[in-house]
Amino acid sequence: MEDSGFLKPTPGFATAAIHVGQDPSKWNSSAVVPPIVTATTYKQPAPAEHTGFEYGRSGNPTRNTLEECMAALDAGKHGFAFASGLGATTTILSLLSRGDHIISMDDVYGGTNRLLREVTTRMGIEVTFVDFTVLENVEKEIKANTKMCWIETPTNPNLKVVDIAATVKLTKGRGDIIVVVDNTFLTSYLQRPLDFGADIVVYSLTKYMNGHSDVIMGGAVVNDDALAARLRFLQNAMGVVPSPFDCYLVNRSLKTLALRMERHKTSALAIANWLEKHPKVVEVKHPGLPSHKQIELSKRQTKGHSGVFSFIHSGGLKESRKFLSNLKVFTLAESLGGYESLAELPSIMTHASVPDKQREELGITHSLIRLSVGLEDVEDLIKDLDDAFKASF
Repeated sequence: MEDSGFLKPTPGFATAAIHVGQDPSKWNSSAVVPPIVTATTYKQPAPAEHTGFEYGRSGNPTRNTLEECMAALDAGKHGFAFASGLGATTTILSLLSRGDHIISMDDVYGGTNRLLREVTTRMGIEVTFVDFTVLENVEKEIKANTKMCWIETPTNPNLKVVDIAATVKLTKGRGDIIVVVDNTFLTSYLQRPLDFGADIVVYSLTKYMNGHSDVIMGGAVVNDDALAARLRFLQNAMGVVPSPFDCYLVNRSLKTLALRMERHKTSALAIANWLEKHPKVVEVKHPGLPSHKQIELSKRQTKGHSGVFSFIHSGGLKESRKFLSNLKVFTLAESLGGYESLAELPSIMTHASVPDKQREELGITHSLIRLSVGLEDVEDLIKDLDDAFKASF
């Protein structure tokens, strides 16, 4: 893939992913691969005098290793690992209090939408969904009690791109507003929201950061020490922590993140270009295509795009069902970011919990299919899509 116009890859990214937090001298054995520490409690030399660890929920050597590495990849100071992406989201939302107000991007992951609408609001926190690609709409919704802006960029599943720096500029001086960016689709390899002034970058580590579809985990990275202290307190107080073994797996996966993201990026763009020429395709939503409405913003803010994108075909639900059922290399399944290619229908799968009216407003129709392009040979993936089209339309 040509990177012309996009930001250059971060120097030393792959080196940091392999070495930060992994110093063998940290362990008595000098093991090159950090060991998995499964202990839930730790011996103390005297009452209330521990040597760095006291209880597994409060801290774990394997988890600390992952958090240190993860923070470095986002050029952040503090990393946090949680039991799931929604666990990370829940913990971050717990920074707020009754009477506070959140402005959220309207086009977000269905689980985030559901959490904000059906759980957060029951805690007395007001939520407003707005299209952040039109900043005037965001500005109109900022109130005295607005305490958080929640952004996904690119969005799920419409792949809209939000200007992080412009959003941060808009919120400055308008109260103590925390800007959170869900960076799951791009990872720290392709986009670093903290560089553009975001306060918190959040991940479903389940997706690309782990990349093997075998771990459920969430993460967050921040720079501000005071904000980090608040999150560390909540991580411990709420207990939304992952297992040491899962932390070991994600830490291992980060070692190949740069390689994997390059392959995802290249293959997905090739497939997106092929789909744009297909007679049954109405629109391809891929931020790396010249046809994308926000391609210039993508170039200023990212180092290219990942393997997940959507397209709209000329049929309806019947054709979508047939198309997805006829795929052989792509697997019909939810989630994204693994080594295997996946395809799904957001309207009745990942975004089924979004209210019908809101789905209609967002354009999440039965004709919109989301792909997660894996690491298979791109020629086989294109042939699979071509065969499915021929059998379905």
